[in-house]
Amino acid sequence: MYIVQPHYHAIARTAQDYERMAMSGVVAVAEPAFWAGFDRDYPETFLDYFKQISEFEPTRAAMYGIRHFSWVAVNPKEGENVALTEAVLEKMPEFFDNPNVLGVGEIGLHKSTANECKTFEMQVDMALKHNQLILIHTPHLDDKVIGTTRILEILENFDCDRSRVWIDHVEEHTVKMVLDKGYWAGMTLYPLTKMTGERAADILEMYGWERMLVNSSADWGPSDPFTLQECVLECKRRKFTEQQVLDIFHNNPCRFLSQNPKWDIKPIRIETIEEGATVN
Repeated sequence: MYIVQPHYHAIARTAQDYERMAMSGVVAVAEPAFWAGFDRDYPETFLDYFKQISEFEPTRAAMYGIRHFSWVAVNPKEGENVALTEAVLEKMPEFFDNPNVLGVGEIGLHKSTANECKTFEMQVDMALKHNQLILIHTPHLDDKVIGTTRILEILENFDCDRSRVWIDHVEEHTVKMVLDKGYWAGMTLYPLTKMTGERAADILEMYGWERMLVNSSADWGPSDPFTLQECVLECKRRKFTEQQVLDIFHNNPCRFLSQNPKWDIKPIRIETIEEGATVN
């Protein structure tokens, strides 16, 4: 099995997680910018963090044969401070030339305040001006529908290629609105919150997997990168074919992420594997 973990906060995880993922077939991870668990006060703190995930983390992943890519952004949980975001955005484009940086993400909304919306708009605008892929975080729990609706409303104000925008953390009550607008939809699997592997498999059965991504995120809270592999197993239990599972958990991330030419991992087919061709 070949798996791409398209949304994974490796900075919060141990080297043993890389080792376990490598043994279970993960060939690459992509790491979006994350909240540190506290609100950062200085733009330089963000810049050092971007440097860590774009320069150091790929070397740690490589020790286990895993490719590591990253995104840069001011995470929605810190979006209330518009002035700080403006200062970070002045320097953020410097990271777009890094060979491992794929785009701007994760951006979006947390509590859907006016300041968060302003921060979101500024980052979408910057991403489009620099021709970057966009990864969007939707709020959790009770704010999910409200926040997702507001995100879709804001995006209507931009002339963007919707196939280059991934809206993450969708659930049963938001997946259709995202897909109907032509965006990519991501499901994030957690042991206690967000989506379970069984629910994700239900959605895949209901809506198919065109423009669908599945990830475990796996941050510093109660989480596990292996919720992704649990979903793989659940899909196999439901008689998804080997090629369908490969399309969902490897090829779809490659199709979306390869819109940035830095992502050079190609979609593969079962017969290609059987013939002994390389994946990377």
